[in-house]
Amino acid sequence: MEIGIDSFAAVISEPGGRAMPAAERVANLLEEIEVADQVGLDSFGIGEHHREGFLDSAPVVLLAAAAARTKRIKLNSAVTVLSAADPVRVFQEFATLDLVSQGRAEMVVGRGSFGEAYPLFGMKFEDYNSLFEEKLDLLLELRENEHVEWSGRHRPALTGQGVYPRPYPRPSQEKMPIWIGVGGTPASFARAGALGLPLMVAIIGGEPHRFGPLIELYREAGRRAGVAASELKVGLHQFGYVGETSQGASDEFWPGHERMFTHIGKERGWPPTTRANFEATRGKTGAYLIGTAEEIVEKILRENEVLGGLARITFQMTNVALEHGKMLKSIEMLGTKVAPMVRKALG
Repeated sequence: MEIGIDSFAAVISEPGGRAMPAAERVANLLEEIEVADQVGLDSFGIGEHHREGFLDSAPVVLLAAAAARTKRIKLNSAVTVLSAADPVRVFQEFATLDLVSQGRAEMVVGRGSFGEAYPLFGMKFEDYNSLFEEKLDLLLELRENEHVEWSGRHRPALTGQGVYPRPYPRPSQEKMPIWIGVGGTPASFARAGALGLPLMVAIIGGEPHRFGPLIELYREAGRRAGVAASELKVGLHQFGYVGETSQGASDEFWPGHERMFTHIGKERGWPPTTRANFEATRGKTGAYLIGTAEEIVEKILRENEVLGGLARITFQMTNVALEHGKMLKSIEMLGTKVAPMVRKALG
């Protein structure tokens, strides 16, 4: 199992309510990725948002800067909003990142959890599903072939043009990985399985074991399509934070988490988030990986068993009020304590 981190590059509010300057926040983000690489974590993903409060509207640029400062860690999107993008340009950007990083680039593509990208780039939000299906089809064609003949409803046709550059050469005919990022829509799980693509499941609350039937739907769709079991990889994206003590981890992560969810909840009509709900969700069967290294390892191993084997778990560590030093310390403990214990337990 691989252990990684995802970030949405959210703007951080310092004590007193002053927003950290954007350049400083970006510099801190790059340091976080550097430390993740140094402590042996497997992946680091950056999201994509086109709204106030986030600095990740151009994630490939940030990942390329990180590639120049790291040696081993895989660098991926989390997620690329493919429905609102041009697959040709997305492929070119990630192929270039792959060259810069010498084969460490990966894509996690999805429809996005916010809708502002669609009108921004001249598309209708109500078309998000057909846009995604069509653009994913083209993206896979681009990965497979240097010259592509393709036509669709939402984008002008390709008539055999070459698309360059090509990704960094990998051994044994492997391809630059493309994961499908999903929430809870059954059709999305089935589509990923039928295409034989790895699956990244975003779990932002509740209990991970409830996703078992959807993950089995993914695997069954793959089996029916003749996909080898080894290709049907499942990853989980969960809020996570490692602390020296369980209560200390909770106390450090809660203020920024509460602020972020209160803001999003007002947009989406969610009830106010409460400390009691937060504590319950970081309990033994809840989705939050927030606590001591030992507590987190126990939860990861339980999830791995209940969900039939996991290929990757990524810690969503975005927090709009957490001090940079505490974030770096948590990343260090994730790499030096959590990941080694998980690897040892799984042999």
